[in-house]
Amino acid sequence: MPEPLGVRQARAQRTREAVVAAAAAVFVDQGVQAPIRDIAERAAVGVGTIYRHFPTRADLVTAVYRHQIDTCSALAPRLLAESASPYTALTRWADAFVEFLVTKHGLGAALGSGDPGLENLHALMLDTLVPACATLLDACTAADETHPDVSAYTLMRAIGNLCITGPDYDRTDARRMVAALLAGVRRTA
Repeated sequence: MPEPLGVRQARAQRTREAVVAAAAAVFVDQGVQAPIRDIAERAAVGVGTIYRHFPTRADLVTAVYRHQIDTCSALAPRLLAESASPYTALTRWADAFVEFLVTKHGLGAALGSGDPGLENLHALMLDTLVPACATLLDACTAADETHPDVSAYTLMRAIGNLCITGPDYDRTDARRMVAALLAGVRRTA
């Protein structure tokens, strides 16, 4: 007896989510050019299953980063509601943004690869994350906690530049420098 359509769709969605989670973990370890078989192994599915859900590597890379970008964006209003001050929310969000940036081995190369399937990823990041950051900055400005002349795009670019890691500059260095940057945009009484 065949499964009802709703059951098949729910199972397909769970499989897709497992593949995206596995790909995200593998990308952190190996970069976006990691072998598909490594992703399939981590997701406990066959390679064909991955290609059925994501026909190209660009489709898989985009799905992983779209999910992570959406998660980072959704964090902004939640932190604003939970935090003692807008500035605290901004610093906590910046920590999550730093984590997003420094764990994306190969994302920069993928964005610059010329692959037409990835050309919208940069725009997606800007269209989704800049408004999230702007919400936090606007709240900080309204509370007189940051300088009003700091734009979300400029702040995010500065954070992004501070997150370019290398042999003598790692995640800890990036976090420390971003904290110094945020201290510099804070208004003091």
